[in-house]
Amino acid sequence: MRTTICLAAALAFCASAAAAKPAAFDIKGTTWTFVEKKDGKLKESIDADGNYITNKISGKHLDHGTAVMKDGKACFTSAMTKDGEICWTAPKYALKIGHSFMTTSDKGEKLKVTRVAYTKLSMPK
Repeated sequence: MRTTICLAAALAFCASAAAAKPAAFDIKGTTWTFVEKKDGKLKESIDADGNYITNKISGKHLDHGTAVMKDGKACFTSAMTKDGEICWTAPKYALKIGHSFMTTSDKGEKLKVTRVAYTKLSMPK
């Protein structure tokens, strides 16, 4: 009986530990800030459908297109350039607002990106 109770307690503990596992990283519904050498400080938002908009902090529109997760990377396809899909490394788990990480593109570019509260960005009309 004691063995059964100990086993049940161990299984319950393992189940609660598994439930506490952080959510997997997903690019949809997030906003990020980062600094590029050419354009300075930027803000990029990806909506729930995977559409992204990148603007300067001042509001000037720079880029837009689609973003998807592929093989653990965040992949972006611009509607404004002919660069094709560019993928960036992503963390394994979702980042909390205010946290940063270093990401590297498939071309070897590196950026420090910081997650900020989701902001719906818009393009000029």
